[in-house]
Amino acid sequence: MRHAGIYIHIPFCRSRCSYCDFATGAYEGRLAEHYVRALVAEIAAFDPARLPPGSDVAREVDTIYFGGGTPSLLAPRQVDDILDAVREKFRVDSRAEVTMEMNPGTVTPELAAEFRGAGVNRASFGLQTFDDEQLRRLGRTHTADDARRTLTVLRDAGFTNVSFDLIAGLPGHTVEQWSRNLDEALALRPEHLSLYLLEVHEGTPLADQLRRGFWPLPDPDAAAEMYRTLCENTSAAGYERYEISNFCLAGFESRHNLKYWTGAPYYGFGCSAHSFDGRSLRWSNERDAARYCELVETMGAAVVERVELSDEEAASESLFLGLRLSCGVNLVEHRARFGSDVRLKYGDDLRRFTDAGLVELEGDLLRLTRDGALLSNEVFAAFV
Repeated sequence: MRHAGIYIHIPFCRSRCSYCDFATGAYEGRLAEHYVRALVAEIAAFDPARLPPGSDVAREVDTIYFGGGTPSLLAPRQVDDILDAVREKFRVDSRAEVTMEMNPGTVTPELAAEFRGAGVNRASFGLQTFDDEQLRRLGRTHTADDARRTLTVLRDAGFTNVSFDLIAGLPGHTVEQWSRNLDEALALRPEHLSLYLLEVHEGTPLADQLRRGFWPLPDPDAAAEMYRTLCENTSAAGYERYEISNFCLAGFESRHNLKYWTGAPYYGFGCSAHSFDGRSLRWSNERDAARYCELVETMGAAVVERVELSDEEAASESLFLGLRLSCGVNLVEHRARFGSDVRLKYGDDLRRFTDAGLVELEGDLLRLTRDGALLSNEVFAAFV
């Protein structure tokens, strides 16, 4: 039986970033209290035994992830209440990875110490860039100096596992600016880096600003060069690329995020949270925070969508999620699990991708090349 992961969604922010399309809203103390009570109630009412026969029911938990939003806006008392609810419902491993997303400038030395005391042992914070002008364009409320101070605060509080988020391909961002940005991040020596190419989502302020010509459109060729620079510089600094967008020092992979890519079960709580039973069933919660609270209070749960994957869909999903990992997919194990022979089913596509230098097949291991990682969506489309 595989250990499960727990995801906790905290939808509150100081302000909304211009590129964000997540389920978030402005922090308000009374709503936060109401929301945490509903969150605790949802966890208490959750019963894995209600999952369909054959589900990978896992009460053993070894990762907990507070995402958002800005979970660090919660009071330590509220974090304690949530973690207590998780520990009462599940058997949490004593060595569990407990991650909290934090925004620079929201964490004081006192808060960092209290979060650490509550059991949070991994911090992931949205640095995004060291360029203050770019931060302003993105609608971020912190400065580069805030980010540097936040790392010091976390280290002083005893955090030995810290992850940075950085964004490449920002409007008007040059390869040279990105390289300097990356060099500064590497000099600070976080244990983990999540590095993304900017995605512009319709309906966000950034999409509207680009449409109206306030900022230059992101340059896809420059973004590709930024990714290549990223791979080279992180490797030279001793970081391993273990997933398309994630890099770490040895032993500091995000254990929670690995569950998403390897098909392990995870249970999501809070508005917009998603869950997976480890086999074929996915379900998700109401996106609106107020409506979520109402559903939990009246129904004990806020699930608004359930999707049962067919055997073919489950095999396809396992293949393209596994290919996100640098270690790739073991085709013998894949066939044993799903009864699907990838070499036969996708032979023409595999030959095409191999000839283009996007994938490589070494024995029974199929994996993306570095160029394949850059063009991964084109590869994955063949398996959907």
